[in-house]
Amino acid sequence: LVQLVESGGGSVQTGGSLRLSCADSGSTFGSYCMGWFRQAPGKERERVAHIYWDGVTTVYTDYADSVKGRFTISQDTVKNTWYLQMNSLKVEDTAMYYCATDPRTRYCAHNDWDPQWIGYWGQGTQVTVSS
Repeated sequence: LVQLVESGGGSVQTGGSLRLSCADSGSTFGSYCMGWFRQAPGKERERVAHIYWDGVTTVYTDYADSVKGRFTISQDTVKNTWYLQMNSLKVEDTAMYYCATDPRTRYCAHNDWDPQWIGYWGQGTQVTVSS
């Protein structure tokens, strides 16, 4: 049973930083996609960043234009934990953030990752940025 548990959300002021974590327990995927999505009230869920991991190295990393240069996605394969470092936060970054993973890497080996091809989601962690 794959379980993803996010943590690290909270409230910060504009310009601040947060680091989100996603602990993965149960998955035994050799290669996989993993990433972060977010959903603000009244808006659709949007991709923030994702990685295509082939079991040895990161093959592909991509970010939404809105977060490029401010957010960094990473993982610790020993701890089975993924991270999203968020710097220079803006009010428009306020949302519920979800981590996700799926072994169907053909759907994430490019600059998009459609949620319909994601089988595993975390429960979400709230990020609130105030001015």
